[in-house]
Amino acid sequence: MAFASHNYALPIFLSLLALIPLEGTCGSLSPSRKSLHFTLFQHETTKKTGFVIVNGVEGSEGKSESSTPFGRLFVFQDPLTAKANRSSRQLGTAEGTSITSGLDGLSSISVAKLSLRVKNHKGSISIVGGTNSLERSDYPVVGGTQDFLFVHGYVTSSPLHVNPPTVVYKIGFHLYWPPYPPPPF
Repeated sequence: MAFASHNYALPIFLSLLALIPLEGTCGSLSPSRKSLHFTLFQHETTKKTGFVIVNGVEGSEGKSESSTPFGRLFVFQDPLTAKANRSSRQLGTAEGTSITSGLDGLSSISVAKLSLRVKNHKGSISIVGGTNSLERSDYPVVGGTQDFLFVHGYVTSSPLHVNPPTVVYKIGFHLYWPPYPPPPF
């Protein structure tokens, strides 16, 4: 009989323990998270700030003025400015690569490092994602350095002015820092 009552004692004890609030056992999470939202403009000019490394091949979907050959590898190092005007103040640099991945020539896979000096923040963020040549594209932030260490969020890119060989993109930044303590350095 005594053995049978011990079989029930532990589950009952654990159930009661689960009902007791545990205060002070873990760090509190602040409901307010640090965030930063702003817009910059990327200025890309073929054969000046962006270069075709591999031409690619024509896809099966045909060709339009805004499409690029399938497999085309393009690299860029473009200025990021405060306004859509190229002569406005430069607040960063976008450098990366894009590979045309859609047979229609309108979609590509992009990887970029965005070095920034904005709103008392300096450092870089890295983004990766799919790009549509004609529409807004969203990219997750996959890393950051300096003031952007541990940052999460996303970046949007929309073609604003298309005047070949120059394209101006509106770049929206939506950055969030988790409630981690600041780095020790």
